[in-house]
Amino acid sequence: MIQKPSIPKGTRDFLPAEVVKRNYIFDTIREVFRLYGFQPIETPAMENLSTLMGKYGEEGDKLLFKILNSGDFISKVPEKIIDEKDSGKLTPQISEKGLRYDLTVPFARFVVQYRNDLTFPFRRYQIQPVWRADRPQKGRYREFYQCDVDVIGSDSLLNEAELLQIVDDVFGRLKINTVVKVNNRKILAGIAEIIGEHNRLTDITVAIDKLEKIGLEKVNQELAEKGVAVEAISRLQPILDLSGNTSEKVGQLEAILSTSETGMKGVSEIKTLFEYIERMQLTAQVELDLTLARGLNYYTGAIIEVKTTDMDMGSICGGGRYDDLTGIFGLPGVSGVGVSFGAERIYDVMEQLSLYPQKSAESTRVLFVNFGEKEEAYCLSLLSKLRQAGVNSEIYPESAKMKKQMTYANKKEIPFVVLAGESEMGSGKFTLKNMTSGEQHVVAAEELIKIVIQS
Repeated sequence: MIQKPSIPKGTRDFLPAEVVKRNYIFDTIREVFRLYGFQPIETPAMENLSTLMGKYGEEGDKLLFKILNSGDFISKVPEKIIDEKDSGKLTPQISEKGLRYDLTVPFARFVVQYRNDLTFPFRRYQIQPVWRADRPQKGRYREFYQCDVDVIGSDSLLNEAELLQIVDDVFGRLKINTVVKVNNRKILAGIAEIIGEHNRLTDITVAIDKLEKIGLEKVNQELAEKGVAVEAISRLQPILDLSGNTSEKVGQLEAILSTSETGMKGVSEIKTLFEYIERMQLTAQVELDLTLARGLNYYTGAIIEVKTTDMDMGSICGGGRYDDLTGIFGLPGVSGVGVSFGAERIYDVMEQLSLYPQKSAESTRVLFVNFGEKEEAYCLSLLSKLRQAGVNSEIYPESAKMKKQMTYANKKEIPFVVLAGESEMGSGKFTLKNMTSGEQHVVAAEELIKIVIQS
């Protein structure tokens, strides 16, 4: 029986036209990263599970794709563990590696492993795929690309401000209107402290992070199920409802968190960050959002999330400060901060809003029609000259019917077609047809190159 071709749920194939659009996004982001002095690195698709586990919280660990050990991996597992049917006990016995969940934890491992080869503060960018065993839905995939940019080895809040400038620059070039929301993990820690639940910071942040998705009532229900006291939940409500502009919210927080040293440090950092933002005059709207928590355990300071105002879509960029992620791998006290651009969601936004440029650097610009061996030989010299001039060009590989070759050009949206028959060969010229306007002119080789380049 012939098997119907398919791919796993939550993954996608991309046709050439789609890859061209994705590369436009990657190239734009990469260009901005370089402009700010960041250098590229790459890490393996799979990491040791010991590197990944425990870095993303309990829910994150559940979304890790584990890779089965090679060979007869089950024969060495004690029957008792198999009989218990406890995946938590069985997994370490049959799997030592997993697909990376994000690029930040592998980056921390990378920094520790190559610390003697790096210059600190180390400014790195990385554009590679990651995998999460999430439930596929609109804008959420199991395999997707992240475009990360980080500074590690510096405590300065100027780094956060520059990352926001990068965010503003990237989305400005992509013509996506955005709102940037910021918060600070220390403020959240201070809130947990003043409501009497400082030991439940993770539970509180994980729940608050779902506020926009599931609503306040269900967030409160989840907090109660996690064991947060009813009185603490009640004291949390007015804090989540704080209103006003950033300055007004900061003033209210200073009063609320006055007894929390950690919380006041977070407020001070937010004030400094917004002072930088004001000087940088960003195009995007930047606002303080106390409900922004980003449930990842490794954040310790600023938290950043970016959404488009053009359509209903989840966050298209996010990140924050992590003070001691490298400490897990034996290099304590090295602070870092970074943001990650979600390429898949950015692609979907640009596709729906038709934001891609019509002219692509990757598409064929000129097609030579093939009339036969003599005509083919006549065209090859000009074909080479066009390519040397940086013009993407191709010749139809055989002397097929004219209609077939022109249909080929139309389907590939090639803007120019070159025809050379006996008449053109006799005069040493070529007929250049503009496929958009339908106009065609007999021109010499150099003039043809000039017309195509200038168009």
